[in-house]
Formats: sequence, C-alpha cells, structure tokens
Amino acid sequence: MNRPIVQGELALRMPSAPATLMDLAVGADLLDTLAAHTDDCVGLAGNMIGARKRIIAFTDQERGKNRLMFNPEIVSKSGAYETQEGCLSLVGKRPAKRYDIVTVRYQDESFAWQTEEFHGYTAQIIQHEIDHCNGIVI
Repeated sequence: MNRPIVQGELALRMPSAPATLMDLAVGADLLDTLAAHTDDCVGLAGNMIGARKRIIAFTDQERGKNRLMFNPEIVSKSGAYETQEGCLSLVGKRPAKRYDIVTVRYQDESFAWQTEEFHGYTAQIIQHEIDHCNGIVI
C-alpha cells in the first residue's frame, strides 16, 4: 500500500524499534510507497510512512532495483565526504557527512542475517535511511 509521507522533524527524531516478522507488511508498504515516488525519491525509512520500525527501502543503483533491509546497521565505513541531501519528509537540502563505502549488516525478507558492502550513491542512500531509523535528521 502506498502510504502518505510523514512531514516534519519532530516525528522523525524518535528512534525506531527493531523490526520483527510481524513487520513484513510495513516492508511491503515501504516498497510500494517508494515505487509511487520514483520521480523524487530513492529511499525511505519506516518512520517516514508512520511506522517507527528499523526498516528501509532503497533503490540499489548498482543492481537497478528497489530493495528492503530489516534492522540495518553500518558495521564499517570509509571514504568520508561532505554533501547536500534532500528528503521527502523535509523541505530543502541540508549538509551531511557520508562515506563512499559502507558495510551493512541487516536482515533480509526471510529475516536471515546478511552482510553486504555498498559503494557510491547507493551507500549514501542507505546511510541517510539508517539515520532515519536512529532518529537522526540531516
């Protein structure tokens, strides 16, 4: 289901709770909502659609498809840089420190643990969405 996007910083500043198997529908809603916003969005976190769960959906630029991660955490990062980012939930662009390479530990849609390395723009998208899960607003 394509859900409305939460606007404003107050709701986004609350850290998200761990996702469980009971949250698979939230993941599906994130993918549907991301697909509905392909013109202006490359990633979403659960709190952006009103679900305070550690779930992100993002466009994997290297694979050319939208993906889900449950309970993602960055376990390593390298290649720091400064950039400007926009957010569907916020007005304008804001400065952000990001890393060119990140290794992420997450649960897939079967809730099996995975570890994967991401580069470039895909890494930046994932960092932005994990910040949302942590209640960090750029």
